[in-house]
Amino acid sequence: MTLTLGVLLLLGLCQSTISEDSLFPVGHFDDSLSFQLPKQEYETKDFFPPDSFNGLFRMVNNFIQVVQPNAFPKDIIRKLVQKKFELSMDYGKVIRYELGILLCALLGLLFAILMPLVGLCFGLCRCNHKCGGEMHQRQKPNEAFMRKYYALSLLVLCLLMSIGVICGFVANNYLTTHTKKTYSLADSNFRDLRTFLNETESQLNYVLAQFTTTKKRAFSDLDNIKTLLGGNIQEQLRPHALLVLDDIKAMAKEIQEISVLLLLVEQVLWELKNGMEGIYKNLHQVKSDMERSLKDPMCNLSSVSAKCNSIRMTLGQLDSNINLDLLQLLRPEIDRINVVLQTNLSSLVKMGYTSINNIPEIVQNQTKDIRVALRRTLNDIGLNIISIKQKIPIQEKLSVLLNHIDNLESIIYREITRVEKYESYRWLSCLIGCFFLVLIIIFYFLGLLCGIVGYHPKATPITRGCVSNTGGIFLMVGVGVSFFVSWILMLFVTLTFVIGANVKELVCEPYQNMELFQIVDTPYLINKNWKYYLSGLVLNKPDISLSFEQLYRDCKDNEGFYTALQLEHIYNVSEHLNIEEHIRYVNAEFKKIKLNLDVVLLSKEGRKNLMDFSDSGVEQINYDDYLAETAKSVTKVGLLTYATDLTAQTNKLPPGELKSSLEFNANALRTIHLTQVLPLEPELRELHMNFQELQQKTNGLKVKVTKIVDSLDSTQKFITNNLSSIIMQESKMFSAIIISYFEHYLYWAKISVTRNIAACKPLATALDSVVDVFLCKFITEPMNLLWFGIGEATILLLPAIIIAVKLAKYYRRMDSEDIYEEYLHNAASQPL
Repeated sequence: MTLTLGVLLLLGLCQSTISEDSLFPVGHFDDSLSFQLPKQEYETKDFFPPDSFNGLFRMVNNFIQVVQPNAFPKDIIRKLVQKKFELSMDYGKVIRYELGILLCALLGLLFAILMPLVGLCFGLCRCNHKCGGEMHQRQKPNEAFMRKYYALSLLVLCLLMSIGVICGFVANNYLTTHTKKTYSLADSNFRDLRTFLNETESQLNYVLAQFTTTKKRAFSDLDNIKTLLGGNIQEQLRPHALLVLDDIKAMAKEIQEISVLLLLVEQVLWELKNGMEGIYKNLHQVKSDMERSLKDPMCNLSSVSAKCNSIRMTLGQLDSNINLDLLQLLRPEIDRINVVLQTNLSSLVKMGYTSINNIPEIVQNQTKDIRVALRRTLNDIGLNIISIKQKIPIQEKLSVLLNHIDNLESIIYREITRVEKYESYRWLSCLIGCFFLVLIIIFYFLGLLCGIVGYHPKATPITRGCVSNTGGIFLMVGVGVSFFVSWILMLFVTLTFVIGANVKELVCEPYQNMELFQIVDTPYLINKNWKYYLSGLVLNKPDISLSFEQLYRDCKDNEGFYTALQLEHIYNVSEHLNIEEHIRYVNAEFKKIKLNLDVVLLSKEGRKNLMDFSDSGVEQINYDDYLAETAKSVTKVGLLTYATDLTAQTNKLPPGELKSSLEFNANALRTIHLTQVLPLEPELRELHMNFQELQQKTNGLKVKVTKIVDSLDSTQKFITNNLSSIIMQESKMFSAIIISYFEHYLYWAKISVTRNIAACKPLATALDSVVDVFLCKFITEPMNLLWFGIGEATILLLPAIIIAVKLAKYYRRMDSEDIYEEYLHNAASQPL
């Protein structure tokens, strides 16, 4: 109970500090900010691994539970605390609880009282040659068996006593060794408590400092609003707008290409028509000359007429092959395209691109005042949060507790020094007690050794050797020493047994299973006006359920004092750092964002330009006629081949004017081919390919332009109708990002204050160090093992005395003996 009241005192000292600690609230977690509260490193271990003596300690504990099997007397303890215990009425309960211990203590006291009396009577009796004091031994037939039986029994008893003495030595050394560790244990606990008190301030400063980190992150995002807000609005529009603008840009390029191609076709077509008109004119003249020549009278001759007719039949091959009337010039279409080109569609498209690309910059410029206001609001929130620490003097309160810790430390160190001083006396006393037991065991062992070694089968009781007689003397010396020290040892065993067993049953075991805390938590126990003492002490609200047991468990789990002591009933973190309260101001500023974005993909002039292009008529050109005519050869027949055939026919004619005329015409055809036809053929092929390309570019042109215009109209309509909602949506998302930083900070701060800052594990560890470690593990367990070992050896002294006295008769040299020849014969034949 003293230890429990000590804990209550410590908590009372903490009250003035804890009840006014500033606690900070919470925000929503965000991966972009990572806060890690500095961890406190403590020296004192909260767990001690089992050592090699745990088996011995468990054995003693099992013995105590057999002696004292009763449950923890909660009712008796409560009456003692409330000073309602009346010995005349409640002694029966105490006796029933302590019955086993009292019986053992009574037996020990009887042993301690009777042993010296029995020893005194035994000594006087033997001095009067009674009680085996007469140096005469009666001869018995079973003498050899009894000698062996007594020797073996004494040996077993000596071994058992040796085990008890070893346990005593071990416990004595364990107790001394671990008592010396008390100073370092106390030292580490006090250092941990100082760390706990001192680091609390730095942890609070760290939590407050992280608001600045959060604020800097928010400022960084506000400075980058051009990308984060404007860029996101732009990304919402870009996929729709760029698709249309790219199509219009491609169409503008296509208009340029068609215009260039039309001019090229127009020029080539004009040159081709002029060249072909010259060719057909010359061919017509050659044809006319040949017709006149074939009217020559020589063609009427029978030998020549067939050849003339043959030549006459081929004259149709010199007619024109291409219908020049179908190859009309494209001037009307070119004029309409030139009208379209007067409007620079490419520059209009660039303006559409610019209206999309300038969105981030426009957002940056139009939110300048809002960003300044948000910075001011966030700075004000920061001042409010930092002012909480200034309003509550945490360090001053902690210093009060630190002063009490200093006083307590000086007291404990002074007492530890005193304990270590008297520990040496205790160690020496226990050592002397164990030494006497060892001395007795040594006497018994020497007696057995000398008695066995000095025994001679043929020796009679009066003729036994010196060695055997010495063994008997050793046994009797052991008996004498046993009478002298056994009662002292038993008094020591009884005293330490009563103390150790009760400490184990009334302190150690109920502390480990929390029954001790449950006693203290009994309503109205310590203070009859308070239902819950701890809540009344700390919170000044005794009706709040705050128990020592739960406080210990929370501190054991390293919970913060705020949670462990339910300090929300004194200082509510959520009220002082309310998330909604602070975020409300930020939201109010974000709602003031008004963006005026005028996104026009293509002006009306550009749209009309596209429609004019689709109506320019380039798609309606009769490309089939052009392609059909330009696919033909310039002449119906190859002029060189025709000229060669004509020359061959002419060579068969007789010399004359007809032959000369036809030869001239053949040469004229060769000249036309070389000078006119050959140069014109590449132009004709080029013109054919140009018409193919032009047809390919203008095929489905009107449908394509219509689709582009329709897509332009639908996209522009989408932007016009949805731009305001997109701006609102992205503004909310941007504000949510900024707000999430502070929600994350506030949430983390609340968790830190309520569960991490001033985590009270050092207090639970200190209490464990006092009760569980120092009192139970360092003192009670080895002390119980000490009385158990010495007590076991002391109790065994009683049968050892009896057996040693009996056995000494078989080893000592007698003054007289009974003579029986039969006995001598039997004794001589018995081996040792």
